[in-house]
Amino acid sequence: MLNKEKNYIILILLHIILGVVVFVFPEFSLVYGILIFLVGIFFVIKTQNRNNEVLYAAAYIVGSEVFLRMTDGVLLYEFGKYGVMIFLIIGMMYSGFSKNALPYWVFLILLIPGIIIAIDSLNFGSEIRNTIIFNISGPVCLGISSLYTFNRKITIGEINNLLLLIGLPIISCAVYITLFVPELKQVLIGNGSNFKTSGGFGPNQVATILGLGMFVFFSRLFFASSTKLLFLINLILGLFITYRGLITFSRGGMITGLLMFLTLIVIVYYYSKNRQKLKLNYLFGFFVIALIAIFIFSEIQTGGLLSKRYTNQDAIGRTKTTIFSGREDIAEGEINSFLENPFFGIGVAKGYELRKEQTGELVASHDELTRMFAEHGLLGILALLILFITPFTLYLHNKQHIFLLCFLIFWLLSINHSAMRTAAPGFIYSLSLLKVRFDDN
Repeated sequence: MLNKEKNYIILILLHIILGVVVFVFPEFSLVYGILIFLVGIFFVIKTQNRNNEVLYAAAYIVGSEVFLRMTDGVLLYEFGKYGVMIFLIIGMMYSGFSKNALPYWVFLILLIPGIIIAIDSLNFGSEIRNTIIFNISGPVCLGISSLYTFNRKITIGEINNLLLLIGLPIISCAVYITLFVPELKQVLIGNGSNFKTSGGFGPNQVATILGLGMFVFFSRLFFASSTKLLFLINLILGLFITYRGLITFSRGGMITGLLMFLTLIVIVYYYSKNRQKLKLNYLFGFFVIALIAIFIFSEIQTGGLLSKRYTNQDAIGRTKTTIFSGREDIAEGEINSFLENPFFGIGVAKGYELRKEQTGELVASHDELTRMFAEHGLLGILALLILFITPFTLYLHNKQHIFLLCFLIFWLLSINHSAMRTAAPGFIYSLSLLKVRFDDN
């Protein structure tokens, strides 16, 4: 066995064990969360960020964020976003940032009027500060991450390492969820998003991170499976995470992960030579068969409820009138708020407050696009245009960044079904701005 294989297996086993330990000793989760931050700080200071260590620390935080939240392993609920921002600010102190990153300074400045309006208009009393921070932390995390990554040089091998660091704690998360619900059929009540099969935490966030984990390990079939053993390990991990994601019954994250991987296949196929394309045909066929097999297995395990969920039927087979689970009403309300306040919007978190006044329920927006329209007005639209246009402008001079479209798909689809609840969408978006080159391997 090669040293590379041994080291990889050790990393995988350590994170499998971590999932078991946190399940058996829940209090260890907080220790784990604190260690992530302290160990990351130690390595960054020791190396003075010579090899973009802050990116690796931030990547690991992104992968562990949902796992830490579901196991009460954070002192602050927004630990993931704060941690990513702290590390990347430290990185800029050591390594600077591109002088051409002006679009993302503009993006951050465009968020300020919405904050000012919110301070004046919100009625939450002493909770105003926390409410604003909760709603604005996602976009700010994206902006700061983008300032660091803008045109920063990196190899495709280093991107694979970043993705691995995101994926490793997702393995722990999937193991924990498996132990949390040993008997699936005992907790299946209908085919709606299921908190029990999501480790007792929000299915939307769990499925989002599991979908990302699925992409991480399936992408390693292309770029990090130089031996049959590594290929088999990555395939098993990808299928295991896919299964755990499917039975959360939350569709958005899994569809996103699948579309990311299919996009990667198309891009790799396009740039491959004829002999490589033949191998890719076999790989793609094998992948399709494996994916169908895991879906059928999941369908059997759920007693046929899974296919009803993905074909928009209720548990007894009736077709639902909408596929958006009521989120279209929230989006419609936000669009109406934009039309009534088109220039500067209604202010950060004001939509959340208005929905509470109208319905008596605390309902957060799931769509970051319509939320930006409503709360920031035309300034929000301009900010979104910056986010859409800039990566494609960079791509014209960065054709070797074969992950770019995959990262943008994750960001765009995730913010459409789970807003920016976690650090993942903003950080993954920022990776599309890296200047990538192929290394010798």
